[in-house]
Amino acid sequence: MPAVVSDSVRMDGVSLGLVATPASPQPNGSADSEEDTVNGGIHTFNQTHMRKAFHLMNDLRSKKLLCDVQLVADSVEVPAHRVVLASCSPYFCAMFTGDMSESKAHQVEIRDVGGQTLRKLVDYIYTAEIEVTEDNVQVLLPAASLLQLMDVRQVCCEFLQSQLHPTNCLGIRAFADLHTCTQLLDQAHAYAEQHFCEVVQSEEFLGLSLQQVCSLISSDKLTVSTEEKVFEAMICWIKHDKPARLEHMPKLMEHVRLPLLSRDYLVKIVEEEALIKNNNTCKDFLIEAMKYHLLPADQRHLIKTDRTRPRTPVSIPKVMIVVGGQAPKAIRSVECYDFQEDRWYQVADLPSRRCRAGVVAMAGQVYAVGGFNSSLRERTVDVYDGGRDQWSAVASMQERRSTLGAAVLGDILYAVGGFNGSIGTQNTSSVYFTVHHMIVLSFSQLF
Repeated sequence: MPAVVSDSVRMDGVSLGLVATPASPQPNGSADSEEDTVNGGIHTFNQTHMRKAFHLMNDLRSKKLLCDVQLVADSVEVPAHRVVLASCSPYFCAMFTGDMSESKAHQVEIRDVGGQTLRKLVDYIYTAEIEVTEDNVQVLLPAASLLQLMDVRQVCCEFLQSQLHPTNCLGIRAFADLHTCTQLLDQAHAYAEQHFCEVVQSEEFLGLSLQQVCSLISSDKLTVSTEEKVFEAMICWIKHDKPARLEHMPKLMEHVRLPLLSRDYLVKIVEEEALIKNNNTCKDFLIEAMKYHLLPADQRHLIKTDRTRPRTPVSIPKVMIVVGGQAPKAIRSVECYDFQEDRWYQVADLPSRRCRAGVVAMAGQVYAVGGFNSSLRERTVDVYDGGRDQWSAVASMQERRSTLGAAVLGDILYAVGGFNGSIGTQNTSSVYFTVHHMIVLSFSQLF
């Protein structure tokens, strides 16, 4: 989809206001008076005055009237007015106000910009409109960067971000890196991490350099259902150009977390892979993984390397919260487990003892619904605010429930079924309450 950028830019949902270089004037005078303001005797005509001025200057330019400079690129000649170019582009401002020969020359050659691209960008300076498409974005962005038209550069970045796909995200990442588009680079890299399983099936992945592959597969944020996907992608990359890439096996294997693979997979697949068998360093990584599996589960933390650290994709919670329980009676304590730091710590206690409660995350908070206090089933609902580390009560349910199901659908919390102390209940507090602007919680939002 092409994107048309104007003083009210329409580009795949992106809106960009350009005040300094407005587009076309209003067709009649009534709109002028709506925007006019009077302050201390000074009458301001707001943007309509600028629109009319730029519209007239562009009309003069199209007729080659009062033009005092002619830009040339690839034999394409673009007439313009120095003052207009300088007012919108720091590049032209420096050129025309400094001691450079171009400051007095009538004809100025613009290097490293295509002729039609230059014409489009000069048109934009006068009209505040430019069309960004899949066909022109890769020439528009570097040209806009050169001429320091930062609004156009930003819109090009936003357009590329909107086009991210498993088949092109690595190419967009490389393009962003080449042109120092930091935000787009981060977005493309994060997209590749989140869609790793699809990305590794693309031709772009097979064409990556060793450094780029290492950067991707070493990421803690890689979204994979199992480490098998990483191992298989690495083997596939090596075999795509085996003579040139075989020597890189040990370097790549440093970043494959073999201990996280199942013992069966290690024995049946990894150990039988010819590329592993014929490389002593790679066999050492396999032995490390086998030793990890031979240890009892409660001793595996003794082997601490990058390869034994679980990946933590953006979509995976950073902390787990455990609410209440029995010891042997209902308790009030609440604990958190930090996945990255591998540690437990306590947070604020529940207002009252509770076990067998329903617990859900909604709108950036944690809700403890119903439960059993060792004497009675509860109707109460308490909400935990991680930022303040405190619990507070909200509206109670209509029925007492323990061992219930609690869930969020849309922006509504549901309490389903459970036990009321004498019989199981099939009724649902169907619309418990609604939270506007619901956020599906990654527990990292709590702290």
